[in-house]
Amino acid sequence: MELKNAVAVVTGANRGLGRHLAVQLVGRGAKVYGAVRRPETMEVPGVIPLQLDVLDEVSVQEAARAASDATLLINNAGISTGATLMRGDMAEVRREMETNFFGPLTATRAFAPVIEGNGGGAVLNILSALSWFHPAALGSYSASKAAAWALTGATRDELAPRGIAVSALHVGYMDTDMAADVPADQKVAAADVAAQALHGIETGLPEILADETSRYVKQGLSAALRPNAG
Repeated sequence: MELKNAVAVVTGANRGLGRHLAVQLVGRGAKVYGAVRRPETMEVPGVIPLQLDVLDEVSVQEAARAASDATLLINNAGISTGATLMRGDMAEVRREMETNFFGPLTATRAFAPVIEGNGGGAVLNILSALSWFHPAALGSYSASKAAAWALTGATRDELAPRGIAVSALHVGYMDTDMAADVPADQKVAAADVAAQALHGIETGLPEILADETSRYVKQGLSAALRPNAG
């Protein structure tokens, strides 16, 4: 997909990876809507603030009507509560699944007809190496990202005949607020991840592995699924 003159909607664009994606898309010549719960927090030059709360279907539908020229949706908004599946607060587990799975699903359902009507385009879901690796301490987050990976694969097949490519970006720890407590040498720069994400969209990659952690985990998953030789 050519990003110059594309019209992108980036959820959670006011900080972290979303902000870097918005900045770099503007730099590549795209028109960019920064889709956030509070539009007054969207302060990236050249980005159009757009009110959107992924937990509010009415809000998402209104955003799709407002950004009626969209050709690219980046489902970036997400949360990590740190809840475990056995002992974590069920309200937090549900909120994580609502945000990280139902949020992208709701946005994709709303924007797919818009993108199709504008001649086709792409959807990118921001996932995680924890889509494939599920430590108990992050059970709720891992489950939500695993569900979002399944969502990505299923919608890829469903939307391809409508001219919409669906991709996933996987990454371990990024230098963002969500990983503030992680040592610096274990994190990759969010700007570098954004650049890889946009390159993946341009080249049509179905899965974008943005760091060594995601590549290592995916390699291990592939080995586990490979039939035994001989």
